[in-house]
Amino acid sequence: MTVLLIALGAALGAPLRYLTDRAVQARDDSPFPWGTLTVNVAGSLLLGAVAAVPASPAVTALVGTGFCGALTTWSTLSYETLRLHREGARGHALANALGSLAAGLTAATVGYALAGAVTG
Repeated sequence: MTVLLIALGAALGAPLRYLTDRAVQARDDSPFPWGTLTVNVAGSLLLGAVAAVPASPAVTALVGTGFCGALTTWSTLSYETLRLHREGARGHALANALGSLAAGLTAATVGYALAGAVTG
């Protein structure tokens, strides 16, 4: 049953990642991968919230592992950072790597704090 919940969450998270990335990138001409940053920060915020609430293993599998796991993407972050570096946009590459890490950790912390305050 857990595997099915993870698959269902992923089936929702992956298309949302793609659509969000395309929508954000369509609004910006810069080489910076704003779409990937957006989904990674949003997923980190949600995962932080899920970690803060007393969720059942089923909810954690569906939302945490499945949905957030498919919505966020470390591999794309890595690829886009490497692409920026290879294209000579080293400042963008560094900003992408460090900014994504800082923003993701901050978002997870905020999500955890907000959910804790609401449920607490």
